[in-house]
Amino acid sequence: MGAALRRIQLGSALSAFGLGFTVPYLYVYVAQVRDLGAGTAGVVLAVFAMAALVVLPFTGRVIDRRGPLPVLVVASAVASLGAVALGFSSQVTASVLSAAVLGAGTAVMQPALATMLVRCSDTTTRTRAFATQFFLQNLGLGIGGLVGGLIVDTSRASSFTLLFLIEAVMFLVLGAISATVRMPRTPAVVKEATADGSAPRGGLRVLLSHRAMVQLCVLGFVLFFACYGQFESGLAAYGTEAAGIQPSTLGIALAANTAVIVVAQFVVLRLVERRKRSRVIASVGLIWAFAWIVAGYAGLGHGSQTMATAAMISTYALFGLGESMLSPTVAPLVADLAPESMVGQYNSAFALCKQLALAVGPAVGGPMGASLHGPYIVTFVLFSLGITVLALRLGRRLTPVQDQPSLAAVPSRVVAVSLPENASAEGPAPVAAAVH
Repeated sequence: MGAALRRIQLGSALSAFGLGFTVPYLYVYVAQVRDLGAGTAGVVLAVFAMAALVVLPFTGRVIDRRGPLPVLVVASAVASLGAVALGFSSQVTASVLSAAVLGAGTAVMQPALATMLVRCSDTTTRTRAFATQFFLQNLGLGIGGLVGGLIVDTSRASSFTLLFLIEAVMFLVLGAISATVRMPRTPAVVKEATADGSAPRGGLRVLLSHRAMVQLCVLGFVLFFACYGQFESGLAAYGTEAAGIQPSTLGIALAANTAVIVVAQFVVLRLVERRKRSRVIASVGLIWAFAWIVAGYAGLGHGSQTMATAAMISTYALFGLGESMLSPTVAPLVADLAPESMVGQYNSAFALCKQLALAVGPAVGGPMGASLHGPYIVTFVLFSLGITVLALRLGRRLTPVQDQPSLAAVPSRVVAVSLPENASAEGPAPVAAAVH
């Protein structure tokens, strides 16, 4: 990696480290430490997630016009302010508003960081760059959660305030490191030639007319709905209610998930980076379908408690294996589908689909996992198989190099200038371009 890319990865890892200090303990902090009740804690968590749905539709266009660097610096400052405010909030209104500010700041960071990775990489390094980011973020979250667990004391609100202050400092460190990055000389908006020499249209209409990107967004929603949207809601409820495991075992299961990602990421990367992305994603659907079947055995198999516990931990571990296969495929594919002038908008659109899945997933999976055990497992086995079908269908719309970047003979920041299908009505189809 170049110096710019190394600094981006370092800042991303440190911000994840800061998030790890607070995310696992946010519910306990609001409901018990500040004594605001479970209802308020639920509202705070919902606002934290929903804030992303408000800001992400506008984030991409700002990134493309102003560049990802200033957007990331502002977002890190906003997130830091929200963390500090939440650490000192003892009233309902203050807690909700602080969570909204924190959620908005952290949400904007995602597409800004992704766009910076795109600008500082090419088709030969992008897959490894995104895999490295995923690895470092999970490592940071895991270490942050472990260290935070050693600091927290539910009898002392000041211990939680310290966690939020550490988180705020990590966001500022991300902003400071990012400010020192010398981005490649790529204009914030690149004018790609059309038949009459004018700049191509941008915005939501262009994105929605790009069928491959729409299919990828649908696939992304199903991916996050069937996995991440269930970790701390439906799957946790199913494990405690149907499988009868102890709540403390969920922590072990999440640790197993992180451990598999950390251990397997670069081993998996060697296996997948020279294979078709669509087939790698399709195989993730099969792995996750098997994971849900294992979870079904844990709660419905009438085995011993030891076997049920082992099965639930194995389920989380299998999810981790699938995640390590997705990190070098899905995010780079978003970037490779985007026209150069719309990388930020494409990243923001995909982040929005992810956030929608994370909002809808717990609302659907939580009640089902707690009471409808059989239908819950069947539903998510089918969703996982749906991932396989959607991935294979997406593969038919990708160019050979988009589906398998290792086929590219010449390094470039853009696999192909990929404009929507109806662009041909306005002029000749764009020629695949390489930015040297």
